[in-house]
This record gives sequence, C-alpha cells and structure tokens, in this order.
Amino acid sequence: MKKGDLSPVLVNIGFGNVIAASKVVAIVTPGSAPMKRLREGAKKEGKLIDATEGRRTRSIIVTDSDHIILSALQAETITQRFLEGKGALAEEER
Repeated sequence: MKKGDLSPVLVNIGFGNVIAASKVVAIVTPGSAPMKRLREGAKKEGKLIDATEGRRTRSIIVTDSDHIILSALQAETITQRFLEGKGALAEEER
C-alpha cells in the first residue's frame, strides 16, 4: 500500500471472509447471557451476519453500524490478525 492510500485494512475472520478493520468496535466471546441477547437482537433487526460456515461460534464482532458478525475463530486469533495488519500498515508508512 502506498502512502496516502485510503484502502481499508481488511482482516480475515475465517473461511475467506474479511472485514474492514476500521469498522470494528469490539470482538467478544459468545458465552455470556448479554452476548446471547445481543446476538438475538441483531437477528430480529436483520443485522446478524453469520460467517461461521456452520461451525460453532467462537467470537462475536460488533461493528460501528450495529451489525453483529459471528466467527468460528477465537477472539484472540482475530485480535492477533488485527495487530498484524496494523503493524504492516505502520511499517509501510516508514
């Protein structure tokens, strides 16, 4: 990426699915009751995106547009991919 390029940093969330890093507000684990309510609310509103490919949900990604994305990857794995993406971007700016 060239300096001044406004292309979004995309992060792989599993099975070839990617999200724009700038749109993510939180990455949480799905086990707690509030997260289950968040998931159900998003489903009712039509803002639930299931990127698990039929696998068990291991993380929930919340975006700035109130969309909820389900991923089969652990929250720690996705967080590491975010950090790697930011590191690569910072290195290209040097």
